[in-house]
Amino acid sequence: MENTLIEKQLKAAADLNRIKLLACMKNGEVCVCDFVDVLGISQPAVSQHLRKLKEAGIITERKVGTWKHYRLVEEQTPLMKGILAQIQPLNECSCGTDCCDIRGTDHE
Repeated sequence: MENTLIEKQLKAAADLNRIKLLACMKNGEVCVCDFVDVLGISQPAVSQHLRKLKEAGIITERKVGTWKHYRLVEEQTPLMKGILAQIQPLNECSCGTDCCDIRGTDHE
């Protein structure tokens, strides 16, 4: 594994808010609106945390209408497999808004 990738992944995983985001995604795909409620921070702040996880190759996104849905990348590096194995899933990541009425749609 390339040292720059190791550095990106370690930095991305070394933040409590990003750990909570990963814990949410352990149960599957999550809409960005869910993260705002779980973390109790602004949507732009959530987006910055998600961007760091995406740049590190840990998560991926898909856009549905105006909302983005995030999930863990299926093929994780050995480093991230070990880190993710230590994170307990959060079940609090359920949408409280109408944005998730589209959850039943197929992945693009």
